[in-house]
Amino acid sequence: MQDQHIASAFDRDLESIQAQIMKMGGLVEDAIRLGAQSLETRDEELADKVRAGDRAIDGLEELINDQAARLIALRAPAAIDLRLVLSVIKISANLERIGDYAKNMAKRTGVLSQMPPVNDSAGSIRRMARTVEAMLKDALDAYIQRDADLALDIIARDEDLDQMYNALFREFLTFMMEDPRNITACMHLHFIAKNVERMGDHVTSIAEQVVYLVTGVAPADARPKADETSVASKA
Repeated sequence: MQDQHIASAFDRDLESIQAQIMKMGGLVEDAIRLGAQSLETRDEELADKVRAGDRAIDGLEELINDQAARLIALRAPAAIDLRLVLSVIKISANLERIGDYAKNMAKRTGVLSQMPPVNDSAGSIRRMARTVEAMLKDALDAYIQRDADLALDIIARDEDLDQMYNALFREFLTFMMEDPRNITACMHLHFIAKNVERMGDHVTSIAEQVVYLVTGVAPADARPKADETSVASKA
């Protein structure tokens, strides 16, 4: 009877933590969407809202970590239960980093709004951001549903995001070579595009956690990586 009581208490505590994860995920999805929107529409007020909202994301990560540490200390979970708690900690850390990248995107809005637009670069970045947002939504669904197949699909989709980034990177180089006056704006835009690409990496990490959580084994295949700029930088 006591063991059953402990198990039910663990389940309740874990449900509370998972609810915080989903709340945090929702805030991060909003930050991605609104950060990209503020960039495309040059809405500095919206950008300020995204930057201010990052504090709530950081606060939720701290709360989740505290609750997870308390759960480990009080309930001493073993085997799959411990794996579940540790995955929550890692997922919240990835969400926090994605939120930081969204905040960085919003930070650049004010600077770029003072410069002439560079073609439809902001719109292209927003399309990249929508791809990341959809990946994140699916990753959170995969976590809640314990769906390893969906998680593996998300990992594969990161390659498409890398290809979008590569295409933008080449565009920025072209714009800078054609007109040196584009250099400053393109440098800012490239920084943002790279941040969005990094968001995708963190979403992929969440998906990998889901695979590990469900199967007990990390994905066996090397993560597909199509970021040509990273390859070039390592050469």
